[in-house]
Amino acid sequence: MKKAAELVFIPCAGVGHLISTVEIAKLLVSREDHLFITVLVMKAPFDSKGNDACTEYCITQATDRIKFINLPQPDVDFLNMTRINFRKSFFESHRPYVRDAVTKLLAGSSGSSTPGLAGFVIDMFCTTMIDVANEFGVPTYIFFTSNAGFLGLVFHLQMIHDDHDVDIADLKDSDSELVLPSFVNPVPIKALPSILLEKEEAIPFLNYARRFRETKGILINTFSDLEPHALRSLDSYGKIPPVYPVGPLLKGKSDDNNPGGSDQAGREILKWLDDQLPSSVVFLCFGSMGSFGEDQVKEIACALEQSGHLFLWSIRCPPPKGKITHPSDYADPAAILPEGFLERTAGIGKVIGWAPQVAVLAHPAVGGFVSHCGWNSILESLWFGVPVATWPMYSEQQMNAFEMVKELELAVKISVDYGWDFYNTGQEGQMVLSAQEIERGIREVMEHDSNIRKKVNEMSEMCKKALMDGGSSYSSLGRFIDQIFL
Repeated sequence: MKKAAELVFIPCAGVGHLISTVEIAKLLVSREDHLFITVLVMKAPFDSKGNDACTEYCITQATDRIKFINLPQPDVDFLNMTRINFRKSFFESHRPYVRDAVTKLLAGSSGSSTPGLAGFVIDMFCTTMIDVANEFGVPTYIFFTSNAGFLGLVFHLQMIHDDHDVDIADLKDSDSELVLPSFVNPVPIKALPSILLEKEEAIPFLNYARRFRETKGILINTFSDLEPHALRSLDSYGKIPPVYPVGPLLKGKSDDNNPGGSDQAGREILKWLDDQLPSSVVFLCFGSMGSFGEDQVKEIACALEQSGHLFLWSIRCPPPKGKITHPSDYADPAAILPEGFLERTAGIGKVIGWAPQVAVLAHPAVGGFVSHCGWNSILESLWFGVPVATWPMYSEQQMNAFEMVKELELAVKISVDYGWDFYNTGQEGQMVLSAQEIERGIREVMEHDSNIRKKVNEMSEMCKKALMDGGSSYSSLGRFIDQIFL
């Protein structure tokens, strides 16, 4: 008889990471009755509406086989650290709390009928927790919340650094291209995450890749029909653990009646969309950390007005200069918009703050998505068949944009190398894209019979098939579950 098993999940403290962790936990327990999951939640050292909504969402997802434990907040002044020290200290300072939580979990589960600890499933940034898993004598699995192309890049940079003493940061500011096994096309250096082009900043990522190799498997939020080449290429990176493509994992996909937008503001947004024609609205939203300075906001406003398309625009206020926190909603968006913009566009557009993104993308009125290209946002757009116009901002989003536009031809380009540093919250030196560039991208993404729209609709069907019984991700998840119970 199969014995019950418990997995401890340790996600990164970020909305996108936590949401996809919840979704894979739900998927696992729905597939295997003998599996129990405990999610250890680290709270980000700053507050935001998005984080609050995410926490509330987690509470609603708890079941008799999925539980959430909020870890204590370390008594550390993270906000005044450099970003290198922040990333290192934040996760390491949580190690004692993870150890204590797992110890209590085991103490409360003694007996033949209770689940035994089968392993840790940790976020890609939480590799320091491998040491804690080793203390308990259990294996570690990585949950990689980005795509296979980026996973290949991380392994590639670690391999050429360790085996050939090559430092990719030496190519910073060059117009060179990098040949990567995980991409068919050469990747421009400018499309790489900017953090990897700084010598000191890249060191943690090389360490992540080294530690990935110590684990027993890598779950990744993608699927074989989306990234066939990138997934096949992972065999070229030497000895790495088995990779299990289990995506697309996204919030609310299984709840067609209520995929989000439960608060009053969300209901008002959806009601406005109800009054619009199918595929007539372009939606602009730039993620939990995305915001713009006044110059860029005015260019976007000008582009929207000139395009003539109906629009739903999520506009966020940058954090105060020098403060590491999420953007917030404007008390009065009119203060930053061109004079008279709201009055002139009252009949064709709606300016909002925080957006219930999944609910908006699921709405039939939405026909295009101007996006920062976070991986969750890309998967959501593909699931609902909404073409993306790429406007990457930070993290690996430039690579995501390049992959979607050039590699997979599933998106139109506003930019693939736009970027800013969200630690530089004063917005100094931020690139400004012109209204003409933005308008062109909006017009392209809203073309009703474009080849990209057709391909996105086809990929939308493939998304759903991947998770069905017999689909590629369904089968891959089954192999992972078999591994747990060996």
